[in-house]
Amino acid sequence: MEIKVMRNILDRNQHKADEVRELLKQKNIIMINIISSPGSGKTTLLERTCEKLCPKIRIGVIEGDITTDRDAQRLRIFGIPIVVINTEGGCHLDSHSIFKVIPEFDLEKIDLLFVENVGNLICPSQFDLGENFKIALLSTPEGDDKPGKYPLLFREAKAVILNKIDLIPYLSFNYMKFESDLRKINPSVPIIQLSCTTKEGIDSWIKWLSNHIV
Repeated sequence: MEIKVMRNILDRNQHKADEVRELLKQKNIIMINIISSPGSGKTTLLERTCEKLCPKIRIGVIEGDITTDRDAQRLRIFGIPIVVINTEGGCHLDSHSIFKVIPEFDLEKIDLLFVENVGNLICPSQFDLGENFKIALLSTPEGDDKPGKYPLLFREAKAVILNKIDLIPYLSFNYMKFESDLRKINPSVPIIQLSCTTKEGIDSWIKWLSNHIV
C-alpha cells in the first residue's frame, strides 16, 4: 500500500512539473534545482553566482526552507526577485509549491530561475519540480561516501559541485574514492571543484553554467 501511495504522489507531482516546465519554456526561462545537505553551501554558491552574473543575467530565486527567510535575506543585496517557500517541517519542495509561487515573479524579467531546495540528499531527489536540470552540491566535510550512499541524486545530476575544497588538507576526504563511486553511478557527469569561501574554482562553475543557459 505504501508503494502505491508514493507512486500516486509522484505521478501527481510529475503532472504539475510538466505544467511548470511548459510555462517556463514559453517564457524562455531556465530553472535549476540545487540539492544538497544542510550547510553544504547552496546559498553561498548563489551569492558567488550573483556576484558574477548580475545584472548581465536576470536571476530569480525560489528559496525552500523549513522555517525562516534567512537565506533569502543574504541574497536580497543583489536586488533580485526572491520568493520564500517555508515547508513547515516538510523535507522537500514539490512541483505544486513551485507552481503556486511562480505568479509572484514577473516572468518577463527573468532569464534564470534557481531553486534552492530544502537541505536534504534524499527526498528532494525524487521530486521533479519542472526544472531544466538538477545540480548536486556536496561539501568535503560531509565525507567522500555520499555518491555511494545517496545514488539517486548523483545519478540525475547534470553536474556535481564539490565545495569547500580548501578544507581537504584538514579532512580525511578521499577524492579518488569519491570520484570512483560517482563514476559508477554517472560516468560522464562533470565534477566542478570549488571553494565558495576562497572563490577558487568559481570561474569554472560560471563557465559551465553559462554554457548551459544560452
